[in-house]
Amino acid sequence: MKIAFWLSIFIAFYTFVGYGILLFIIIKIKRAVKGRKTPTDTADELLPYCTLVVAAYNEEHFISQKIENSLALNYPAGKLKLVFVTDGSSDRTAEIISQYPQIQLLHRPERAGKIAAVHRAMEYVDTEAVVFTDANTFLNSEAIRKICRHYADPTVGSVAGEKRVQIDANADASAAGEGFYWKYESALKKWDSELYSVVGAAGELFSVRRSLYQDVPPDTVLDDFMISMLIAAKGYRIIYEPEAYALETASENVAEELKRKIRIAAGGMQSILRLKPLLFSLKYPLLSFQYVSHRVLRWTVTPFFLILALITNFALAFAGQGFIYQLLFAGQVFFYLLAFLGFMMEKRHIRVKALFVPYYFCVMNYAVLAGIIRYFTKKQSSVWEKAQRKM
Repeated sequence: MKIAFWLSIFIAFYTFVGYGILLFIIIKIKRAVKGRKTPTDTADELLPYCTLVVAAYNEEHFISQKIENSLALNYPAGKLKLVFVTDGSSDRTAEIISQYPQIQLLHRPERAGKIAAVHRAMEYVDTEAVVFTDANTFLNSEAIRKICRHYADPTVGSVAGEKRVQIDANADASAAGEGFYWKYESALKKWDSELYSVVGAAGELFSVRRSLYQDVPPDTVLDDFMISMLIAAKGYRIIYEPEAYALETASENVAEELKRKIRIAAGGMQSILRLKPLLFSLKYPLLSFQYVSHRVLRWTVTPFFLILALITNFALAFAGQGFIYQLLFAGQVFFYLLAFLGFMMEKRHIRVKALFVPYYFCVMNYAVLAGIIRYFTKKQSSVWEKAQRKM
């Protein structure tokens, strides 16, 4: 039982904190030995031709802002194409886009899911680089330039931008928790990228070399993650570019955020099973180490080990196995009490920011368990059910 407890504690700690600490130490050593490389801006004539692909489904409330944002992007004249695909949209999204001749609009009345729309859009992309972004996110004006400068390096196959969550003073647990999570994720991605490669890209903003892009199966849930990881599996690096960012509002509430997280968890399980060669790759061992440490543990076993740690800790504490087990059990109980208080406060619309992190942590891990169940019971559709965002 002691072995089970300490193993559970170790894996949980390593997954959420330990890997970050280890990564930070490795990066410090690497910088001390080799120095730190900083990307430099590329002259206009050397930047590749690029296509911005936006998949939009019933986004009439955001699409005008997205169009204005896209047209304002700073990139050499004549080198950036805009392709918006609105398949299945039943509102005014396609109508609004059609008013802008600068944008190539692709629309079909049938809805086959985001990945089918992306595959269709890629048939019209003939530029060296392609950037994908969501319709309800807004890019900084230098985003495309900052991303595409990395393609001067032939080892780079994909570039991941940074996701930023807009948080106001009255943020609830979904906004504050998601914001904190993405700040921590951004730090890990910076270090992953500096060590070797980011492990997957988020759909809010990422880019690939057109020549390396390959269609993923139509039932793929996390198409952005799979598209980028298939490129990494070919031996190309995924670079993280924090100076290119996508800003979006948080989920409307915790229920909406939970819906999104469960879908991601189900997609994570699907991705892990489809990327089995990367779990123990002798050809790319560093990528495997990063992939397992940053993604696989979090999406599979760690939530179960959290439960096991609580159960075994309870048994050891009340079996008189030592003060350390009683202290650790008290710490676990206190943490989960804070999460429960956060849940109760959220239901009553009372904002106590100190409770947001433990509450959001528990929501995230519950979502993984629910997502695994949903995947294996085959209840997860590849068609995206949008989480409602704050307006």
